[in-house]
Amino acid sequence: MGFYPVFLELAGRRCLVVGGGLVAERRVHGLLAANAAVTVVSPALTPALGALASGGQIRHDRRSFAPDDLDGVDLAFAATDRGEVNAALSLAARARGVWVNAADDPAHCTFILPAVVRRGELSVAVSTGGTSPALARAIREELERYLTAEYVTLAEIAAEARRELRAAGRVADAETWRRALQAPEVRRLIVERGRAEAKRHLLERLGAPACA
Repeated sequence: MGFYPVFLELAGRRCLVVGGGLVAERRVHGLLAANAAVTVVSPALTPALGALASGGQIRHDRRSFAPDDLDGVDLAFAATDRGEVNAALSLAARARGVWVNAADDPAHCTFILPAVVRRGELSVAVSTGGTSPALARAIREELERYLTAEYVTLAEIAAEARRELRAAGRVADAETWRRALQAPEVRRLIVERGRAEAKRHLLERLGAPACA
């Protein structure tokens, strides 16, 4: 089985989560962070999911899954420990052309979820194709130690520099960007002298001091 890595724009998209336990809770938090419209179908919810439902942040249907729950849905998630539910959801989703993920059950998935490190707008995803989630988590933890807090600011100033270059009609090729962003001075300046100085240095390395 081959998987194509992709980041999806889910703002306002309808997502169905079947299950109300801790796995469902993790799925729901991730979807809400992406501004998805989330419906949870489950006879019971964790306290955290219950609070989200009471606050109107998610819709909760207090019952078991039915195939009609997939009508109008963009993505579906099976988050139960019952194989027959995963299979039923997967079958119904595929029949409707809806992508489905079943937790720890790759055979019933049309997409899988990577281990993700987030630093502001910077996201790094790690996947083993569903063969070893534990290895993906271990690599994610290593990346979390490497991608320290200054990478949030680095991502922000890189985006600003790119916009300013475009506005000035300047172009920096991929190799120039690579050298500029790999230079340790930029990250060091973020820590020692602040974002303005780091941004000025980055623009200089990109050959555009006039944009600073």
